[in-house]
Amino acid sequence: MMRRLESLFLDVATMAVVVLALMIFFDVVSLNLFNVSVPDTVIIVRELMVVAILMPLAAATAQRAHISVEFVTNKLPPRLVSWFIVFGTVFAVLALLPMILSGYKDLMHQMRIGSEFYGDLGLPQWPGRLAFVMGILLCWIRLVIMVFQDIHTIVTKGQLDLS
Repeated sequence: MMRRLESLFLDVATMAVVVLALMIFFDVVSLNLFNVSVPDTVIIVRELMVVAILMPLAAATAQRAHISVEFVTNKLPPRLVSWFIVFGTVFAVLALLPMILSGYKDLMHQMRIGSEFYGDLGLPQWPGRLAFVMGILLCWIRLVIMVFQDIHTIVTKGQLDLS
């Protein structure tokens, strides 16, 4: 189920990037050819950036595709490196909790008061907040799963497969 959700979020992020690129393209063309801007392009692009960046976060986490610095750990025994990876994952789980809580509070606040962006279309602010919370929450769930899987792997096999 997690893989399907991560794949769905990745597809949504991909669509967001395509729509984002098309919006910028049409805005530039309409501005240069017709001297008219597409309404609320800056707002829509900014909100789509949230979707494009946060929705694929869990999929990147599952693939361990985040940037890492290994020049120190390359000299350590693989079992110790495995425990460092678990420590880093637990740290990330704890670090994301305040972001999830804050994002959730902001989402509920935006939905309750119904605030809109200042612009021609009066777009609501809550969809971007929802994308933020969903992306971070799915990443957090993936991290929690990885903690338990990694500990199980270290205990049963002695170390993680670091290749």
